[in-house]
Amino acid sequence: MGEALLWGAVAASSLVIGALLGLVGRWPRRTVGLVLAFGAGALISAVAFELAQEGARVGGTGAMAVGLAAGALAYYVLDGVIERMGRKRPADAGAGPALALGAVLDGIPEQLVLGVGLTTGTGVSVGLLTAVFVSNLPEAIGSANEMRAAGHAPWTVRLIWFGVAAVCALSTVVGHLVADVTTGPWNGAIDGFAAGATLVMLIDSMIPTAAERAGRPAGLAAMLGFALGTALSSV
Repeated sequence: MGEALLWGAVAASSLVIGALLGLVGRWPRRTVGLVLAFGAGALISAVAFELAQEGARVGGTGAMAVGLAAGALAYYVLDGVIERMGRKRPADAGAGPALALGAVLDGIPEQLVLGVGLTTGTGVSVGLLTAVFVSNLPEAIGSANEMRAAGHAPWTVRLIWFGVAAVCALSTVVGHLVADVTTGPWNGAIDGFAAGATLVMLIDSMIPTAAERAGRPAGLAAMLGFALGTALSSV
């Protein structure tokens, strides 16, 4: 459990780092967009090689597919609830709270899988760890910027993001404990759940925002992120 908490904290630490960086000053939109695109590319690689492929291997294609559908629907429904509550997308004004909630929705399934890997003997996936770490940064930077601009006190912003990071880090421990008492199909479904939730988030929010903020170079940044994630997936 201690090892799961350690790696979970490492992955989630970028949320706190990003929030602190976001409070330093107003970041250029293009810079945030490029980091967001790079993280999206890394996550695409993680979905393909660390989640879907690994889920099919440990639990079978059927279990992985069920998890894939469940994760996609869960993220879609919860994201819709957030939107109906009046919170907007990252590209819109006042997006800080939505980004924080989005980080929780994105981070929980991804970090569950980190914990599963520790239990199944595959160890921590360097590719997934890097993808989660990098993709967390622009979300936290953008949210902290938006919250500060909306008049929230810096200590409030820090407290919110410490809380988000704690929830995500604990998800790694939960994944470790759950995988310890479940069989291969369930572990495959967990991988699929994370893949489905991440794919919907990428298409619905992360990629459009990166393209809107960074313009055409976003595609090149995403390719670099994908290349790095693919290289790290074999480590």
